[in-house]
Amino acid sequence: MKTGIAGSLIAVICCATPLLVVLLGAIGLSAWLGWIDYVLMPALAFFVALTGYGLWRRQRAADCCATETQTNKENS
Repeated sequence: MKTGIAGSLIAVICCATPLLVVLLGAIGLSAWLGWIDYVLMPALAFFVALTGYGLWRRQRAADCCATETQTNKENS
């Protein structure tokens, strides 16, 4: 889950590509960022999905532990 959140944050920060192009254009490096949009959106989608998967697994584990604890209390 930590990897998904970190990747999502990095991808969101990189969504400032137009701002980076303007800033790097001042020093002549804006052409270098032309390909970033083709990589950025799929990376953002992947990391958001990875975060969602981590949250789902965490919730599932919590539900499993709650059921197990409840079963143990009933048997005692």
